[in-house]
Amino acid sequence: MSCEGCRSHVQEALLSIPEVEEAQVDLASGTAEVTMSSHVSLDKLQAALTEHAGNYQIFHEGHEEHEEEVKEDKIEKPSNGTGVYYCPMHCEGDKTYPEPGDCPVCGMDLVEQVGVGTQHDEGESAESKTYQRLLKKFWIAVIFTVPIFLISMSEMIPGKPLLEWLPMHVWNWIQFALSIPVVFYATWMFFQRAYSSIVRWNLNMFTLIGIGSGVAWLFSVAGLLFPDVFPDEFKTKSDTVHMYFEATTVILTLVLLGQLLEARAHSRTNSAVKELLKLAPNEATKIVDGKEEVIKLDQIEVGDLLRVKPGEKIPVDGVITEGSGSIDESMITGEPLPVDKVVDDKVTSGTINSTSSFVMKAEKIGAETLLSQIIDMVNTASRSQAPIQKLADKISAYFVPAVIIISVITAIVWILFGPNPAYVYALVNGIAVLIIACPCALGLATPMSVMVGVGKGAQSGVLVKNAEALEKLDKIDCLIIDKTGTITEGKPSVQDVIVEDQDQKEHIISLIAGLNKHSEHPLAQAAVDFAESNGIDAAKVDDFNSITGKGVEANYEGKKLYLTKLSHLQSLNMSISDSLKNRAEEKQQEGKTISFIALDGSIIGFVVFFDAIKPTSKQAIQEIKIMGVDVILMTGDNEHTAAAVCEEVGITNFHANAMPADKQDEVSRLQSEGKKVAMAGDGINDAPALAQADVGVAMGTGTDVAIETASITLLKGDINGIVKALHLGDRVMRNIKQNLFFALIYNSIGVPIAAGVLFPFFGILLSPMIAALAMSFSSVSVIGNALRLRSVKL
Repeated sequence: MSCEGCRSHVQEALLSIPEVEEAQVDLASGTAEVTMSSHVSLDKLQAALTEHAGNYQIFHEGHEEHEEEVKEDKIEKPSNGTGVYYCPMHCEGDKTYPEPGDCPVCGMDLVEQVGVGTQHDEGESAESKTYQRLLKKFWIAVIFTVPIFLISMSEMIPGKPLLEWLPMHVWNWIQFALSIPVVFYATWMFFQRAYSSIVRWNLNMFTLIGIGSGVAWLFSVAGLLFPDVFPDEFKTKSDTVHMYFEATTVILTLVLLGQLLEARAHSRTNSAVKELLKLAPNEATKIVDGKEEVIKLDQIEVGDLLRVKPGEKIPVDGVITEGSGSIDESMITGEPLPVDKVVDDKVTSGTINSTSSFVMKAEKIGAETLLSQIIDMVNTASRSQAPIQKLADKISAYFVPAVIIISVITAIVWILFGPNPAYVYALVNGIAVLIIACPCALGLATPMSVMVGVGKGAQSGVLVKNAEALEKLDKIDCLIIDKTGTITEGKPSVQDVIVEDQDQKEHIISLIAGLNKHSEHPLAQAAVDFAESNGIDAAKVDDFNSITGKGVEANYEGKKLYLTKLSHLQSLNMSISDSLKNRAEEKQQEGKTISFIALDGSIIGFVVFFDAIKPTSKQAIQEIKIMGVDVILMTGDNEHTAAAVCEEVGITNFHANAMPADKQDEVSRLQSEGKKVAMAGDGINDAPALAQADVGVAMGTGTDVAIETASITLLKGDINGIVKALHLGDRVMRNIKQNLFFALIYNSIGVPIAAGVLFPFFGILLSPMIAALAMSFSSVSVIGNALRLRSVKL
């Protein structure tokens, strides 16, 4: 159990058993004390929980193995992306549901979970189906709402052409007919959710929408069917009661548009896991009795020998038993440099074999692989994220019952003390209170600011996935950033070539380029690019050979040429001068990667590879620190590299050799201390931490998984965008609060007037038409204020 709602569900489920006289369920300890009139078996208790409460399990007190049993069950039967749904608002913590539908607390559409072991297919996803369903309903609502709106404006059009064709009371019947598909088909789900929220007393935005638009529509129908019971104050110049079909349909259509946009955002929520799943190949090459056969990924068993060819993805975790290869692990570690692997070295699923063919033995399969564990971490972090309760919903929890009470009191007062026809005045004024308290402005307050703010962010290179990220950005006080691709460029470059004889430097660079021109290694390409950028042509070499795990060699004018590790050259009885060795050690202390070049038995220099720091990193980090946000660097790279980078950009707190779980644990630790944490990164290794953080920030130049997991994406891959994002969060939240104030102040002034407090003194009653105008004015103010964000400088 993760919340009070869970505890309540469990307790009610246990009490549903006739023999159970009393059940006391404790959330903190996860225990239930059950008093029975006669013995009830554990199986019967479990059956009641399954039927009435969902995915809960019950055990005898002191049963120690159930945790392991549950864990094993999760490993054996991972979610395959079908049949498991969760609330995007996480209203009941990490609770999942076996069927699609609406959240019983907030009314939102449940979202389908994609779990470990999911295989991709070309079929349409549940999220896509939801989006298409809402899109169809939205266009139906628009088709019927537009003519209703035009008809309602007929008396304001010069010359009143519509009234020349048909009288107003006929047009009112046409409005009624046109509103039926909008109310009873396109947006009927809102009324169902409103009803559900009232029954469960979980009042939310759908409660406001349902009551406000429902009363406006029912008022219009009553005015259409029984116009004579309404006083003249509530009639138009055409002697018809003023209709509010246009208010009803426009409000509902706008809300449906908001749901449509949310559905699109929710469809991307699981795409992080989908991108991770794409890393694992669907097939593998198994070696049986010396023969190769292609099998499905789920057919691999521990101990199987698998052939991995150049360019193929490694299917499972294991160890190399034959051959060698250069493994691109950037999609797992986030680090740009490939790692050379030989016999007895471990390899990880999802990584790519760049060169050579090798045989590996499968050691971990299915949910036990590192890739699957990362997927599980992303899923868990995403679903356990505690959502910010929307300010509008908090207000609604008190606002809705307060308005209903005021409406009822208004009706009673008019019945007791009002002039004749007292009941008509009571009904009309009670309805006027509800209409002026319509949640249109309150509902638009947040999404309008978010919509404009998100557009402004996009213009500045900052993509925002959801409104929640903007709310949380405003409270961030700690920022964790990755090194590779975040502070640095994320790709290897040659910083310099150090040589013994400076007069020979260009010639040696030419030799280095000639050697690397024949290699597909990323470091080789960096060396070739370095020579080209300095206008140096590559030397012509012969008999090129790649020495796996060590470097490359070739012949130049009959002399042996090497670009490799120092240890390999020393094994060939080559020596290095003290001055060259000292300079190489200095570079290594700075975290640089070194490759030595030797010609004709002599070591003549070395190449310095590094991951260049982005030019904007230092200034951006200083600005972030000035804003009161602590900056922490966490990288999978070594201590020397991390220290050197931090010193250059001005970061004092860093963690080196960080694994994916370490980054997520650090985020969790800081959150447990009360910190509001933002995480910036670009690799798959950052994905769990990006999901766990209050706000995840991904670089647009990084992996798709990092971008999809994060709630903020910097399109230009520029860390300076974090500064803009923090400014954006502050401005948008300030704007939202202003909008909510405007929306509430109009309602606060309008409700008493609608109730008739001015009637005893001035004889003034607020017509529902004036109530609608006040409501519209409130909406216009909210929209106008939101549009000010377009001119904000980030």
